[in-house]
Amino acid sequence: MEIRWLEAFVVVAEELHFGRAAARLHVAQSPLSQTIRRLEASIGTELFERNTRSVALTPAGRALLPMAYRVIQDLSLATEAARAASGSVHGSVRIGFSGAFNHLTLPALARAVRRELPDIDLQLVSRVSTGDGLAKLRTGVLDIAFVGLPIATSGVAARLIARTEFGAVLPVDHPLAEETTLSLRRLAEDDFLSMPLDGSSAMAEGLIRCCVAAGFRPRITQEMADPYMMLTFVAAGLGVTITAQDLASIMPEGARWVPLEDPPQYMQHGIAWMEDEQTAAVRAVLELSERILPTPTI
Repeated sequence: MEIRWLEAFVVVAEELHFGRAAARLHVAQSPLSQTIRRLEASIGTELFERNTRSVALTPAGRALLPMAYRVIQDLSLATEAARAASGSVHGSVRIGFSGAFNHLTLPALARAVRRELPDIDLQLVSRVSTGDGLAKLRTGVLDIAFVGLPIATSGVAARLIARTEFGAVLPVDHPLAEETTLSLRRLAEDDFLSMPLDGSSAMAEGLIRCCVAAGFRPRITQEMADPYMMLTFVAAGLGVTITAQDLASIMPEGARWVPLEDPPQYMQHGIAWMEDEQTAAVRAVLELSERILPTPTI
């Protein structure tokens, strides 16, 4: 068995699509399929169920995946240990982020890593919600994730990096759009748009929390995973929403963020990582983040 076979297996397992996996690995699809066949022959069992429409892990594949991550991570640790004598930090760090919610924090950290830790290969993974980020930290797909706080996931550590107030987002032709502030109770009869309500989005939980504190349950007519698309739908007149002040500066044309008169509710932005499984590269990025994105004084 060769390490590159396991690396190929991990990418196919993450994508569950040979074409996308081949693109990530910068190889043709046929050689990638042959590599997986060699790995399966070496182990003596099939790792993927394949048909013309889908790819899925077999029970053997699901059992191998966490072990494959561990082998690849151990190799990375061994390589870093060998390089440590050079005095510089090498390695790769995979950071998951949601997109629009991190437009103020992620660029600052990424620029600092490029500038101060040039031997670290920084890999950014977009459209990662809080729930997705925590799951991918635990499976080893990510090293660091931007998340909403608080979290309660065993083995995952987190730190607050920003605290921003919630406000209403209205279409510009909404009767209340020109108000300088408004009571959230005045939107009780409106249709609301929301991030997913499946427990994966801290922003969705914040929306519900704000409305309940104002004395009503919002009538949510549509959920969507892309925060900027949600704002675009508000701009199109399909409803209103509640979101953190971070997004006030990137409202699409046709939408407006309005502060609330209600007792303030806050979005707690954080970064999370596995408590006991950091490589030297991950530790270096986390240490740098403490300077670039310090914990705010509350």
